[in-house]
Amino acid sequence: MNNKYSLPKDGGLISESAPRDIIHRYEKIHTKVYENEYEGVQYVADNIVKAIRMYNEIHCSNEVYEESQPFVLGLTTGRTPLGLYRELVKRHHEGQISFRNVAVYSLDEFYPIRSTEQQSRNYRIHEEFLNHIDILPENVHIPDGTVPEDRVSEYCASYDHSVRRIDLMIIGVGEDGQIGFNEPGSYSRSRTRLVQLTYNTRKIQSGAFFGLENTPKMAVTMGIDTIMRANRIILMAWGEEKAHIVQRVVEGEITDQVPASYLQAHQNIEVVIDENAAQLLTREQTPWMVGPCEWTPKFVRKAVVWLCGVVKKPILKLTYKDYIENSLGELLEQGRAYDQINIDVFNDLQHTITGWPGGKPNADDSTRPVPSSPFPKRVIVFSPHPDDDVISMGGTFIRLVQQGHNVHVAYETSGNVAVHDDVVLQNIDTARELGYGNHYAEVEKVIAGKRKGEPEPRPLLDLKGAIRRAEARAAVRSFGLNPDTNAHFLNLPFYETGGIKKGQLTEKDIEIIVKLLREIKPHQIYAAGDLADPHGTHRTCMEAVLGALEVVKDDEWLKECHLWLYRGAWMEWDLGMVDMAVPLSPDELIMKRHAIYRHLSQKDIMPFPGSDPREFWQRAEERTQNTAKLYDQLGMAEYQAIEVFVKMF
Repeated sequence: MNNKYSLPKDGGLISESAPRDIIHRYEKIHTKVYENEYEGVQYVADNIVKAIRMYNEIHCSNEVYEESQPFVLGLTTGRTPLGLYRELVKRHHEGQISFRNVAVYSLDEFYPIRSTEQQSRNYRIHEEFLNHIDILPENVHIPDGTVPEDRVSEYCASYDHSVRRIDLMIIGVGEDGQIGFNEPGSYSRSRTRLVQLTYNTRKIQSGAFFGLENTPKMAVTMGIDTIMRANRIILMAWGEEKAHIVQRVVEGEITDQVPASYLQAHQNIEVVIDENAAQLLTREQTPWMVGPCEWTPKFVRKAVVWLCGVVKKPILKLTYKDYIENSLGELLEQGRAYDQINIDVFNDLQHTITGWPGGKPNADDSTRPVPSSPFPKRVIVFSPHPDDDVISMGGTFIRLVQQGHNVHVAYETSGNVAVHDDVVLQNIDTARELGYGNHYAEVEKVIAGKRKGEPEPRPLLDLKGAIRRAEARAAVRSFGLNPDTNAHFLNLPFYETGGIKKGQLTEKDIEIIVKLLREIKPHQIYAAGDLADPHGTHRTCMEAVLGALEVVKDDEWLKECHLWLYRGAWMEWDLGMVDMAVPLSPDELIMKRHAIYRHLSQKDIMPFPGSDPREFWQRAEERTQNTAKLYDQLGMAEYQAIEVFVKMF
């Protein structure tokens, strides 16, 4: 499976009619934006294959490679290149490309670490790529994480010297602007060296190492100068979690605080990203400042909401001068006066607000986001983890249940790796105290037998999965949903690896969702449409839902079904995209908080909390309250909190 998910688009820059220099005038690195990761991967793979073939045509004959210097390919590791590696392996197996005359130089490695450890860059790049192609072992060069510390400087100098040339370097970028492990503050003339990892980098990597305490504090990395030696560089970035740093790298100033910005000085560099990673670039965020636009109603709303933020005014107080002085003169040329635009956008945004997310029965629904019939509706809420439902759309979930709809929740994964061992022992101790059997010593022994860096034992994962199921059942029971009939635990196979690194999505995962869809035949589907989940589970779960919908596309029930996208705990929809906004009263916000509280294993001691120190209930409340404030600032009614959704179809 390949990631082909992209958010709905409505209007925007008419790039076909504008000169290339105009479209890219804010960008200091040539940047290609693709609809989704899959399309971007195809482009990069095409370039690698073409570069290797051209090199071999020039330097080799009769496929006798031994006498010539191999093509040198620089490679990165991590999550960014996984789709690319799968595509290159696929093309190799199809006979499109051979790697016999290719030498690979890997960008970095943790230190100290053995190449046999599953978290090592060496292990990963072999497992994901090198083991599946015909590259010669002597042409594989990966920094050694086992060199004694008193020899590591000498080793780094030797590795750097061996990288005499790189024909094509493929790299990703970290959320703090790292390339390789060149952390913020790295010197532009730095070479391959041992570096100290920042706390934030170690925290991001800690999931793979099963805890910060197991995560290496150092790494060997090619330096900025080493990378800049490459004849050509392609930097890839996928997903909205990279949007902020992509904007700084492509449009910002060169600074050692964003090491990837040094790439602006390279003579043959391009950035390849998907629309989600591109969303903060000027041509995506404020395209009216770049060139001619297609002014659809939703795109007009996006521009007006942006203008309100710039001039600090509600919609109905915007003036002709505000539009003209802020690059929106083209909008005024579309046949409407500024005050009519204000009224139209105000009404458009007002009509997104509804207290009836399943539709209000026997009501005029001409300006409502959801039709009034049929009523009640059959609804499925897809929740990637066993708590995303109540964290992300708990208030709407509660409304749907209490307004009489037949609501089902489908927990796509077990979430078992996100339970601390102490929580397991506490639950087992509780069962012992209640007289339901004494298995404390047995479980304690299983926990003690865990091996550093290896997947957890299956019996322990089963206990953790059971804890999370019980918490999810308690959460929905708290607002009246029957967990025995309406809560479905899908346990999608891609997730059940026992580690943070998950397997690939397969037909088995999709078949499970197809079966549920055809059983329920929903009128509404809610799914986590965000891609900012730091461990990638939301991304894969969204692909699974879309894959299942593709299978059932000809089913009769789907003709009356609508797919609504909610956000996870990390980000919120831009108001220019919103199709439905569900306001929450103070009491409903407390009810939602109490449902989140039922997920006790995720409070206080989450093993993998990410970089945000707030608990999930705090993130959820602050996010929905901030959304309500934005509506208020635009001139809408003032609410305690608002949950917002984008309609995909």
